[in-house]
Amino acid sequence: MAENLIQRAILVGISKSNEQLNSCKISLRELAELLDTAGGEVAGELIQIKSSYDAATCIGSGKVQELSELCNNEKANLVVFDNELSPSQIRNIEEKLDGDVRVIDRSMLILDIFALHAKTGEGKLQVELAQLKYTAPRLIGKGAELSRQGGKIGTRGPGESQLESDKRHLKRRIDALEAELEQMVRTRMTMRAARDRSGLPKIAIVGYTNAGKSTLLNTLTDAGVLSENKLFATLDPTTRRLTLADGEDVLLTDTVGFIRNLPHHLIKAFRSTLDEAAYSDIILIIADITDPECSEHLKITQELLETLGAGDKPTVIAYNKCDALETPFIPNTDNSVAISARTGEGIDSLLQRLLFIIRNSKRRLTLLFPYDAQSELNSLYAVAKVEDVNYTDTGAEVVAILDKKTEGKYKIYIKNDK
Repeated sequence: MAENLIQRAILVGISKSNEQLNSCKISLRELAELLDTAGGEVAGELIQIKSSYDAATCIGSGKVQELSELCNNEKANLVVFDNELSPSQIRNIEEKLDGDVRVIDRSMLILDIFALHAKTGEGKLQVELAQLKYTAPRLIGKGAELSRQGGKIGTRGPGESQLESDKRHLKRRIDALEAELEQMVRTRMTMRAARDRSGLPKIAIVGYTNAGKSTLLNTLTDAGVLSENKLFATLDPTTRRLTLADGEDVLLTDTVGFIRNLPHHLIKAFRSTLDEAAYSDIILIIADITDPECSEHLKITQELLETLGAGDKPTVIAYNKCDALETPFIPNTDNSVAISARTGEGIDSLLQRLLFIIRNSKRRLTLLFPYDAQSELNSLYAVAKVEDVNYTDTGAEVVAILDKKTEGKYKIYIKNDK
């Protein structure tokens, strides 16, 4: 690998108190994984215990001097802060560091990884828009070269050439991207509506990044989705059909992984992608049972689902990688199973649990729509699977499969069970 692509980084964390020091160290370990995914290597770590951020340098002038010495001693050319930095903080820190050392923050590093892994047109546009809105104002220190040829962590991606442009050009580019993305969002909504009309249950596979979501989708459907032992290996959602044991077809969607302290602006930028969870009928959470932070990862995942408006969905938790445990793991709730997406262990139990939820969430009903209520019948096609329509003297008699929410909406037209 060329020298300008190998970046040795000092990771910087801030703990508000001694009591929060362990949490800070855990977050820095995750930051190290992010750096590895981006192609960099950890040269050292620095933790500042400080009750509040310093307005000028975040960690204070004395700690910046210590950081400068650490960069020199470890021959580091990059500094990554675990918290967000303002443009002035980046500039002030870089000015106090000897040599050509760049400073970025956690959000900029995540955006860089997103730039590496975006494959679809929508994904690339989302990355570029997020970079322009967040990264461009912060890449101001020491006149860093922002060309694609540099390929440095925190600078690459579909939109880096735009970062060299003036503010008016950036504003025009942002407006154009937002308009193009809005059209893509409408297209995605049309695709979702088509999936709704199919009447097939929609299952969103969610969970902490690198928990094994893509591996599970590949195991179940031969989807061919990139599956790597890296954070955010999957950015663009993939939907595949799966036939369950009784012939019931479902739609499985792999989604972008969650992570602690996922910045709000990234949730907003990738809202149309993350909303796959909100539009699903069932949430399938994948958790890495071998990770010491498994319980914390589940908590973070459930908090993000609440943020996305998907916290009340029927949920199954699949504790993945159970084949790597020395002793068997037995989940203690009815809505959780132990599996290995790699070997297939526990997959049958998982599918049976999903089928149980599906069977208990939908019913086949007969409805009678009077001829003066045909608009209601037309709207039914968008939210239920209509199996048969028979026009009688009193109206249109319809056999359809409805979930509980739709059943409540059309309650006055229900004739009897079929």
